[in-house]
Amino acid sequence: MTIKQFEYKPLSHYSYAIISDGKMAVIDPERDPQQYLDYAKSNNAKIVAILETHPHADFVSSHLELHKVTGATIYNSEKLGADYPHQSFDNGDSISLGSITLKAINTPGHSPDSITIVATEGDKTALFTGDTLFIGDVGRPDLREKSGKTQAKREELAEMMYDTITTKFNDLPDNAVVYPAHGAGSLCGKSLSDAASSTLGMERQSNWAFKKQTKEEFISTLLDGQPFIPAYFGFNVDINKVGADNLDPSIAEIPFTENTTVKGLIVDMRSEDAFKNGHLKGSFNIQAASDTAKFETWLGAIVKPKETFTLVIDAKENKDKLLNRLAKIGYEKQVKQVITLADENLKKSEELDLEDFKNNPDKYTIVDVRNTSEINNGKFFENALAHPLPELRDTAEHIPTDKPIVVHCAGGYRSAAGSSILETKLEGATIYDLSDAVEQFKN
Repeated sequence: MTIKQFEYKPLSHYSYAIISDGKMAVIDPERDPQQYLDYAKSNNAKIVAILETHPHADFVSSHLELHKVTGATIYNSEKLGADYPHQSFDNGDSISLGSITLKAINTPGHSPDSITIVATEGDKTALFTGDTLFIGDVGRPDLREKSGKTQAKREELAEMMYDTITTKFNDLPDNAVVYPAHGAGSLCGKSLSDAASSTLGMERQSNWAFKKQTKEEFISTLLDGQPFIPAYFGFNVDINKVGADNLDPSIAEIPFTENTTVKGLIVDMRSEDAFKNGHLKGSFNIQAASDTAKFETWLGAIVKPKETFTLVIDAKENKDKLLNRLAKIGYEKQVKQVITLADENLKKSEELDLEDFKNNPDKYTIVDVRNTSEINNGKFFENALAHPLPELRDTAEHIPTDKPIVVHCAGGYRSAAGSSILETKLEGATIYDLSDAVEQFKN
């Protein structure tokens, strides 16, 4: 059994290819299908099956594009109610992939339509658990209250997850390898491990969800302390139910202009330093300056689905790469145009006098844009006002402007975005970004 795990770090997403006897199946593919096509070609394999464990909330899948390009059959649960050509794949269903057998288990809990794919070959077993079973955790149950064909309250899904964990894996061996759809850093769970895989035996020993506990205890633990839900999550569930348009044509349609200026809502993907040195009024600095930055998550948390904007990038040669990132969450249709900046009409961000701030913190209004769960675990500044970044566009008007405002997060990425939002929302106020200097204030 040949299994290839693909990782997309900014979304902590794992997808998979399985090959046997020249036939290949792809599981939970990301938006860009090219790596799967390349892998099939390099292994002289034909993609014959695409399997979706559920309609994903945190990224747009390329299942429909792969089907169009290869003719491979898409398999998913009948409960998903998919609007694209597919074959249902539920309890009792199986398909052959060379010498490998792929079976479906309905494992609701993260979503009502979640399945786990069981791959067997001889005495080897692999479990592709999607967002049901993670390494060290299980999928959150609160994402399907308002999206997807089948909707369910979080309490109902938490109860389904209890049933899944206590019954659905019982007949599977301890040596079954667990391959989840996400790792640490994903918002699809709260306590995911850094490990990319595990065994069912290890999870039975160490994963909190498998420990002996009452249903009530399980549900209480599962529902408590889940991270925020970005605005784009339900939007992506709906896109994945229908199937996304092909990636390259979607990106190619977006107008591009160099050395220009615009007005309106602007997302500036450049680095914090470049942004602060000169940007357009109305710009939000959501950085994609590194390959691991959580750009997609914060774009989809700050900018609402279907809200149109202009995209500022650093250089023409990076345009397609940066648009590819934005398309990971299906936001390419919201981009009115992509531009690089001219030298006129640019404003610089105010630079904080760090020594004065250290010596006279009461002279400043301090705004903490970390997540609520982080703030509840302890403040860096006792008098800081809590305004989590996903809500900041709506709550900014409640921030007093009689003093200079200093924005902080835990490391600097989110405060760059937060301070740029406040520059736009609180016109005339003095806004500073504490940036990575926040490290000096941690206990």
